[in-house]
Amino acid sequence: MEDARLSAYERRVLAEIEADLRADTGLARRMAGRRPSLRLPRPRLTRHAGGTAAAVLGTVTLVLLVLAVATSAPGLIWGFAAAWVVTLLLLLRLVVRWTRRHAVGAGGPPDDHSPR
Repeated sequence: MEDARLSAYERRVLAEIEADLRADTGLARRMAGRRPSLRLPRPRLTRHAGGTAAAVLGTVTLVLLVLAVATSAPGLIWGFAAAWVVTLLLLLRLVVRWTRRHAVGAGGPPDDHSPR
């Protein structure tokens, strides 16, 4: 592959762009310690939304359990099984988030946002 050389004009324009970027302190603050990521940002639930969702889903799961036991209807049994799996996954996510938050506060390993 051949070396691509920039003309004097292109080098001057590139130097001006780099100087403008270095002068932008807000950009420098936002980019400090970040690595490019190919992952799409996930929508974030607020701190209380995850607990509220777990409580509501747990209540729905309990109601489905009672109805499934009382009627022995296959649809209710499958509905309970699906709701139970989703409830467990949501609770697991809450526990992981809680332990990470408390591990960071106790001097444990930092979140994934630290430079490596």
